[in-house]
Amino acid sequence: MGSNQRRPSRFVYGWWRTWRQRIAFWVGALLVGLVALAFTWIADHAYAIFDAATGRHPWLPLVVTPTGFALLAWLSHRWFAQARGSGIPQVIAALESPTRRFRRQVLALPVAIARMTLTTGALLVGGSVGREGPTVHIGASIIHAFGTRLGLHGRRTVSGLILAGGAAGIAAAFNTPLAGIVFAIEELSRTFEQRFSGLVLTAVVIGGMVTLGLMGHYSYFGEIGALLPHGWQWASVPAFGVLGGLLGGLYVKLVLPSDRGWIGKLCAIRGRWPITFAATCGLLLAIIGLLSGNHVFGTGYAETRALLEGHPVTGDSFLFFKFLANVVSYLAGIPGGLFSPSLSVGAALSPLLSFIPEFDTQTGALLGMGAYLGGVTRSPLTGSVIVLELSHSPDLAIPLLAAGLIASTVSGWIAPVSLYHALAQQLSRKVEDARAP
Repeated sequence: MGSNQRRPSRFVYGWWRTWRQRIAFWVGALLVGLVALAFTWIADHAYAIFDAATGRHPWLPLVVTPTGFALLAWLSHRWFAQARGSGIPQVIAALESPTRRFRRQVLALPVAIARMTLTTGALLVGGSVGREGPTVHIGASIIHAFGTRLGLHGRRTVSGLILAGGAAGIAAAFNTPLAGIVFAIEELSRTFEQRFSGLVLTAVVIGGMVTLGLMGHYSYFGEIGALLPHGWQWASVPAFGVLGGLLGGLYVKLVLPSDRGWIGKLCAIRGRWPITFAATCGLLLAIIGLLSGNHVFGTGYAETRALLEGHPVTGDSFLFFKFLANVVSYLAGIPGGLFSPSLSVGAALSPLLSFIPEFDTQTGALLGMGAYLGGVTRSPLTGSVIVLELSHSPDLAIPLLAAGLIASTVSGWIAPVSLYHALAQQLSRKVEDARAP
């Protein structure tokens, strides 16, 4: 009699455990999609306010940007120390951490909300930052919090929750479900067999479907439809790979914290006077903006789309100015991502190779985007898939991947460590050092 009573209870417990996991992944992914869409709308409107004000008063950034950077740095250091930076290194560190306490600390919802709010503030004052990294963080935090509230605490399950949330964030931010899946495999976790599952896959798809359902079928940069290179155009593929790798590796070298050389001295100054340092970076960004005709602020979306549509609004110097703007904004220590600004820099590589016979500017811009993003993140497959889905140019799959692979290799010669994983390791060490007696 006792054994017969235990069988239904075991069955009910097993049934609830299975559905509890499904609810956590599916409902959590739905929430991530909704929050990502709201964040996109808020962030875009925040930058639109700055852009409109700058259009009326071109010298306004000289006051607004350094003041805004100083305020953001003060808020970050005084109240939201865990909210600085992109958000992706925090998610990677949480995946690699063996302790629940560390994951709860890094993925706390208040921290993710603070990062999202401060990133919006950075765009409001003209920071050359993106919203994708913070979206990854908020996505991982939402699903992790939702799953733990349902009693899911197993290491494997929690890793899946974090992966699904981060990847669903990318899928919803760009409306690129496939890129979200690839991002989870290649960047967040490099152990497909151990951590990637059908539940994670489904969650990423749901996150992307929210965008499709509410905003319809659209491409971030429009229907570019660039064609496969032919003839001499193929020479641009390795050329973009080398250029993207050199510039991407240089970016990693400049922004990765170090205790050696002049970069180490710069990091020491930032650590001692963070608010003054951030204000100085804001002033430098404002000056760069004035020199560029106020084209380097924000994500660079308008400038990139104009280039892709064959009607550029910037000159050849845009590459140099936007690269500097990205470096200065990241060094300021304010919250914000680097995906969108990196795509802008990559697209600006295109005019450099216009001397190639029969060169197509649109194709070149897309190849440059994939190459530079691969050079910065050392994740060429993710960069290629993101560009393909952003532009709806499936014919460029092979040349994009080739350029990204070359760029990743060249970048590795300059900066041997992956940016996100190096930052994640530094974050983990800081937490361990803080715990040490």
